[in-house]
Amino acid sequence: MASIKKNQIFVPEGEASVKRGAFLHTKNIIIGLMLLLILSVTVSVYFYQEATTNPQKEAEKELQETIEAVGKLMVLPVDETPTLATVSDPEKLRDQSFFANAKKGDRVLIYSSSRKAILYSPSLNKIIEVSPLNINQ
Repeated sequence: MASIKKNQIFVPEGEASVKRGAFLHTKNIIIGLMLLLILSVTVSVYFYQEATTNPQKEAEKELQETIEAVGKLMVLPVDETPTLATVSDPEKLRDQSFFANAKKGDRVLIYSSSRKAILYSPSLNKIIEVSPLNINQ
């Protein structure tokens, strides 16, 4: 039998290993949960920053996608970059003939130098209207 020294608690071998194993198991779960929490916070912060700091990037992407889609349907001016507008309330624009068939979400490419306006429907992938642009100087 093993000798017991002063200030030492005697625990049978079977019980010590069970308690120690349970402690290590709980410790591993806690560490795993903490790592998962840190990872999820890091990912959330990254995507939040991307969404809030890059609206310009998103607008440029939308413009490029629209130019490419419309460019497949008609020849576009190549010497200038157009301005992109999106129809948000077509009812307010009904009195203008250019927007007579416009729907919410349709896009307008405005070429100032070439004096062209193009109404494009991404949902239909069709050009709805093309009109000369009259800009008062």
